[in-house]
Amino acid sequence: MLEELLGAAAAVVAGGLVYLGAAARVVKQYERGVVLRLGRLHGDVRRPGFTVVIPAVDRLRKVNMQIVTMPIPAQEGITRDNVTVRVDAVVYFRVVDAPAAVINVEDYRFAVSQMAQTSLRSIIGKSELDDLLSNREKLNEGLELMIDSPAIGWGVQIDRVEIKDVSLPDAMKRSMARQAEADRERRARIINADAELQASKKLAEAAAEMSEQPAALQLRLLQTVVAVAAEKNSTLVLPFPVELLRFLEKAQQQPPAQQPQQQRPPPPHHSGEQPVAEQRQQQAFTQPSQWQPLPQQTQEPPAAPSAPPPPKAADG
Repeated sequence: MLEELLGAAAAVVAGGLVYLGAAARVVKQYERGVVLRLGRLHGDVRRPGFTVVIPAVDRLRKVNMQIVTMPIPAQEGITRDNVTVRVDAVVYFRVVDAPAAVINVEDYRFAVSQMAQTSLRSIIGKSELDDLLSNREKLNEGLELMIDSPAIGWGVQIDRVEIKDVSLPDAMKRSMARQAEADRERRARIINADAELQASKKLAEAAAEMSEQPAALQLRLLQTVVAVAAEKNSTLVLPFPVELLRFLEKAQQQPPAQQPQQQRPPPPHHSGEQPVAEQRQQQAFTQPSQWQPLPQQTQEPPAAPSAPPPPKAADG
């Protein structure tokens, strides 16, 4: 009799151990347990630690409550300004309602992935290329709202969405490179012009200061000569007097004097030498200021012919 009691007790203990092993469950700290009894939700969410369910009646499903990092495959689309791009992103989400994640959606991971891809293609079609390249924060917020709206009913909360990369065609990259180069060249020219303007103002101030002290200009010239002579080159520095430049400037500002009348070249002579009387007459004609009337020569009447001597008488 005692042996039968001991055997029955051992059988009960063994059965209890088997039942306990089949009914015992352990929920980790980052998980929550959802119990379905005969296919229906039963009780509250099981907290982390040791818990017991009824074997063959209850079914415990563990839901991970950690933040999930899910990459969104690259999506190809056409922007609003008709540029073909490929954009990939990453979404960060976590489960906040374990029963809703188990009951309301078949696979919340797959659902979030598909919704993220669809929203990303929609964002590409509504945005321009400049927004995708420079205004990503605004696009990330819009993409997060588009994914988070349906995910609330799935017990999922979207923490953050980031656009990782934007792939452009090679032709568009070359065009953007030329645009950036032209823009930098424009900025460089503006900076050079501004520097020239500032330098001209400083030089004007220096000139005004040196005009009060003429010796300062000579000292500056000597300093320039010393600076050039210190270098080992073949440059030759010749000091040029500034007074000569001022004289030339004043001479250029004065009206030009009247040029004297150009002398006529003497006509050619066959004998090779011009007579002296003709040269004097030409000088008197070309130089009216020095012309003087020649003394008038009075023409004397021709002398009467003398009478022939009387014939001599012949002798005897």
